[in-house]
Amino acid sequence: MSEAVYFEIFCTDLLVGTTMRSTISTRYLAICTRLNKDFWNMDTTTGGRYVGSFGRNTANSWISDIDMLFEMPWSTYTTYNSYISNGQSALLQAVKNSIAKTYPSTSLKGDGQIVLVKFTDGMEFEVLPAFKNTDELYTFADSNGGGSWKKTNPIPEIKSISTGDILTNNNLRHLCRMTRAWKYYCNVPINGLLIDTLAYRFLTNWSNRDKSYLYYDLMCRDFFEYLKNQTENQTIWYAIGSCQTIYNPENFRYKATVAFNKSKEAIKYQTDKIECSAKQKWREIYGTRFPS
Repeated sequence: MSEAVYFEIFCTDLLVGTTMRSTISTRYLAICTRLNKDFWNMDTTTGGRYVGSFGRNTANSWISDIDMLFEMPWSTYTTYNSYISNGQSALLQAVKNSIAKTYPSTSLKGDGQIVLVKFTDGMEFEVLPAFKNTDELYTFADSNGGGSWKKTNPIPEIKSISTGDILTNNNLRHLCRMTRAWKYYCNVPINGLLIDTLAYRFLTNWSNRDKSYLYYDLMCRDFFEYLKNQTENQTIWYAIGSCQTIYNPENFRYKATVAFNKSKEAIKYQTDKIECSAKQKWREIYGTRFPS
């Protein structure tokens, strides 16, 4: 079996499965229905949007946290903005209390900027109540430090990943998912949006970006090299599409260097037709779900 086949099997295994997608959809629609009833006085499932890695479709099957944005009416903003002290916290509590009507036995918490919904199977929804502006940005509540309003712009990030995947023959999202597997297995301190941003910047400029699984060993090696060569002590990057600030103070370069060296060893073993050793090196990078 060729190395290309191993990568194809691995990438297929990393896709979020039908059962999990169904569970996510059921919970997402239930949350949207509840919030629409309580804040819009409507019986509908509209108004929500997946964001984060699941919204960008770069999450892999290890995903346990689902980010969703729910658009609130501006009258609600007016109400909580008029509070003398931390109307942002009060807004999050109101959203939490609303969701609790649908999930009364589920752990819920208003946490800084989101309402965290923790299900007993380990899945967590991070619900961001937000208000859509005329410039297409969203205003959201931050209850930290006495409360403030901030803005976010996740839509261009989603569009950029979609465009980048087309430009790279559907290789970009595979690279993002594989890099998350490395992050989880090797406990790499790197932000998910930073993974997607750096993968986009690397792959859209890589000479073999439109090739098949046959080039995935080289793609992974060269991306780890790109990661390890990120400017020393850099802690701030700007997200693709939105140019929002990504703050990643932890240093992921050392583990990227280790992965780069192991990927070179894997490629050398494959060249020498020592397939079992090659696969073992990839498993040291990506974990035991890489075919043995």
